Amino acid sequence: MRLFSACRRFLGRFRDDTRGSMTVEFVLIVPILFWAYAASYAFFDGYRQSSINLKAAYTIGDLLSRERQIITPAYIDSMYALAQHLTRTDSPLDMRITVIRWDEEDDMFYFDWSQTRGSVLPLTQADLPDIAHRLPVMPDEERVILVETWNTWKSVVSTGMPERSFDNFIFTRPRFAPQLKFEDGT
Repeated sequence: MRLFSACRRFLGRFRDDTRGSMTVEFVLIVPILFWAYAASYAFFDGYRQSSINLKAAYTIGDLLSRERQIITPAYIDSMYALAQHLTRTDSPLDMRITVIRWDEEDDMFYFDWSQTRGSVLPLTQADLPDIAHRLPVMPDEERVILVETWNTWKSVVSTGMPERSFDNFIFTRPRFAPQLKFEDGT
């Protein structure tokens, strides 16, 4: 019984002793705080990059929608260079620009032309049924300019967040001309 009461007194003193508790708490909490700060930064940076990519795609779509002249490969190259400049990222950017037309009589979409930059393939007529559910409702013989961009984001801080791919699917109606035409110059 004496041993039990001695252990009890020792544990009671140990429980009530507060010397060094701030140091122990500091050592336990600071790594968690640093990780939380780094994770917050990485999370914010991912959303920032996603927003920048989306705004760049909308900018490209808006510029194309205002064009009245025939689009050339050099013009597409300049849109790609602009998108790369706007996204300000080191990761590779892929871009596809496609003009799509709706035919009410056939009840289907047709593509007029498709151009890509980066490692993505051009859109074909066979691909349109796969994306038809993402396209807007359109009147007969109406066209839209579809701008798609792909970019990969990797966190600059190692917090366990995986690499993310940002895919944008933007469509815009031509504003000043009924159709955006492409000529490859060959």
